Amino acid sequence: MSTLAADYEKTEIGTIQIAPEVIEVIAGLATVEVQGVAGMSGGFGGGIAELLGRKNLSKGVKVEVGQREAAIDVSIIVEFGNRIPEVASSIQRNVKQTIESMTGLSVVEVNVHIHDVQFKTPDKLAPQEEETAVLRVK
Repeated sequence: MSTLAADYEKTEIGTIQIAPEVIEVIAGLATVEVQGVAGMSGGFGGGIAELLGRKNLSKGVKVEVGQREAAIDVSIIVEFGNRIPEVASSIQRNVKQTIESMTGLSVVEVNVHIHDVQFKTPDKLAPQEEETAVLRVK
């Protein structure tokens, strides 16, 4: 899906245009606030931006924006142990509601692409696991 520039909305005192990048950021933030989302999957370009020290708030989001409607694609990483269909449905509802309330655009579709599952890693081994680890490694 490509990012298209929105047409201008004319008012009596001027025009209003919401940049597609704004829609991408809103969709990205609405996605990561859903429980069960470990992160966004942005591919190679997003990884380069993060290596350069920039936080890419639209990572993993593609939009098509018209004058009155928007279609959104989000690519995510799910936390292990969550029901994927429930997480995806929550993302669809939250993204649709957030974009419609903030921009006035009608969201015609929100497509959720699951790219990975993230497993929780223990921060520190339990005391008995530490002893076992010490005995095994010499």
